[in-house]
Amino acid sequence: MRRPDGGIALVPYLMAGDPDDRTTRELGKRFAAAGVGAIELGVPYSDPLADGPVIQRAGRRALDAGATVETCLETAADIAAEQGAPVVLMTYVNPVLHYGPERFAADAAQAGVAGVIVPDLPVEEAAPVAPALRAAGLDTVFLVAPTSSAPRVAAACAASTGFVYCVTVTGITGSRSALPADVTGLLDRVRAATALPVAAGFGISRPDQLTALRGHADAAVVGSAIVGRIEQGDDPSALVKELLSACR
Repeated sequence: MRRPDGGIALVPYLMAGDPDDRTTRELGKRFAAAGVGAIELGVPYSDPLADGPVIQRAGRRALDAGATVETCLETAADIAAEQGAPVVLMTYVNPVLHYGPERFAADAAQAGVAGVIVPDLPVEEAAPVAPALRAAGLDTVFLVAPTSSAPRVAAACAASTGFVYCVTVTGITGSRSALPADVTGLLDRVRAATALPVAAGFGISRPDQLTALRGHADAAVVGSAIVGRIEQGDDPSALVKELLSACR
């Protein structure tokens, strides 16, 4: 995920099954072929805590269309098989516990998933999910936020593998017209606490925001802006191409 030229790796987010499996698979493969750093694939959940209205509606559409953990893993496997970019699942802890942590980890690894983000899983309560993921060879990605204390940043960095996810805003996902003025300071503090790549997420939607993050973040996750295009029936590929240009 860390680019040798000092640029930022783009991590586009897709909700698995929104509006249908075929579309998710086609877009995931297309994004991977375009040179993104990774694909973040959301597992729809009825009670999301971190997602804003755009992602919430995408999750609802996917669930109404019949998406399950099993179908999401099948979609992940199809995208990962292209080997264009790692696939990282973003899910909540309840679906993992309901599916069974060991079964989820084994099936995700079998699907070719590289890592898992569980935003409502604190480091202190990561057992039994995180050990099962690690045992299956999956990266475990924990989140730090603007409100995280130095000890919590250190704990999240120590518990993460693959990369550390840095939430750039206090609040839920969704496009912002501007990122917080102190976001680069936050990213610099997190980067100083870990040797892992640091991905910035939440609120990022525009090329100028990606340009501003260069030198401070190794990767940037863009979700709502892409999912919003899908919601409107538009192809988000042109937006991803524009964002990629700003990353390099």
